[in-house]
Amino acid sequence: MEAKSIYWLIVLILLFGFVLDRILSFLNHRTWEKKLPDDLKEFYDEEKYEKARNYNNTLWKFGILRESLSFFITLGFFMTGGFAWLNHLISPHIHHPVFLTLIYFAVLFFVSDLLSIPFSSYRTFVIEEKFGFNKTTPKTFILDKLKSYALLLIIGGILGFILIWLIIQLKEDFWIYAFLVMTAFSLFFTVFYSSLIIPLFNKLTPLEDGELRTAIFDFAGKVSFPLDNIYVIDGSKRSSKANAFFTGLWKKKKIVLYDTLIAKHTVPELVAVLAHEVGHYKKKHIVKGLIAGIAQTFVMLFIVSKLLFLPELSKAFGCTDYVLHINLIALTILFEPVNLIIGLAGNIFSRKHEYQADKFSVIHTGSYELKNALKKLSVAHLSNLKPHPAYVFFYYSHPPLLKRLQAIENIKLNPS
Repeated sequence: MEAKSIYWLIVLILLFGFVLDRILSFLNHRTWEKKLPDDLKEFYDEEKYEKARNYNNTLWKFGILRESLSFFITLGFFMTGGFAWLNHLISPHIHHPVFLTLIYFAVLFFVSDLLSIPFSSYRTFVIEEKFGFNKTTPKTFILDKLKSYALLLIIGGILGFILIWLIIQLKEDFWIYAFLVMTAFSLFFTVFYSSLIIPLFNKLTPLEDGELRTAIFDFAGKVSFPLDNIYVIDGSKRSSKANAFFTGLWKKKKIVLYDTLIAKHTVPELVAVLAHEVGHYKKKHIVKGLIAGIAQTFVMLFIVSKLLFLPELSKAFGCTDYVLHINLIALTILFEPVNLIIGLAGNIFSRKHEYQADKFSVIHTGSYELKNALKKLSVAHLSNLKPHPAYVFFYYSHPPLLKRLQAIENIKLNPS
């Protein structure tokens, strides 16, 4: 394919992605009715529904501004030859090819991130604050940014250096070695994320002895879940929103509960939520997802190895010849339709897995607790309880609440 054709294909892909996202967002926005629908009166009163509608309407308008600016800046930078200009600006001063590519991406990232800071700070300190979610202080916000930059510099720098060095040294044969390196990194952080990364941002405290700890360990023993310990994370230092998850592979599982989750739910509800997470483990959803991700990386790297060294990719960006980092950006954009399809498939399987995990929880704890917990979480987060089906299809990794509750009712009637 000629450079000119690639140029217009990239424009088309960027435009398609933006228009599709805006259409889906608009359709989802239209699902909010002005008055509280009868089928939602079980969850919201008039005041709470109006607050949820205003919150989602505010996020929708905010998203239009943020995504539109991001799209036009990216498209404009591409169409005016900005990527080639930046390479021309940097390359005379850096002669080591690996460092040239690393610094090029670092500049792009930090400029992009700096441009996003006004939006992320407005979302945190204005929107989330207005609706009662924000607990983040300016100090925490700044420290989070600095820590994220440091991690990216260290971890991203090491991984990036290895991968770029492999590309330069091995040419088309780089992909199998890159696959091994990326897989090793992925497995390492899957195992050690909770002990290495989380403590940099949050405080993890072992759950004190008491009714909740006893109930969780009793449930874990009942279903043969290899629970090592239970921790409470100080999520309330940033937001009033709640969550729970477990980390680790093999026989060393750690459950992490947000302090906000503990504060808002009863012990049976908390056990039901954790039973759902355990269901993912017992149904091998975590392992399946890990294997699928590794397989996807394997295939994508192989395809990349066949396209990465085409000079036409760089020429489409305004360069006179092949430039590694420009080609990497080109392939990132060109693969967006593929990523969209993969994402759709991933969401379909993820929603299926959520139903299975719900069923596991219901069978082992009873439906009342899980239903109550799901209702509390959705209402407390001011969620859209009736999202548009198309929006769900493209973006939801979890089924909408009403569908989950209906599925739970069916499990209760027929647990087989």
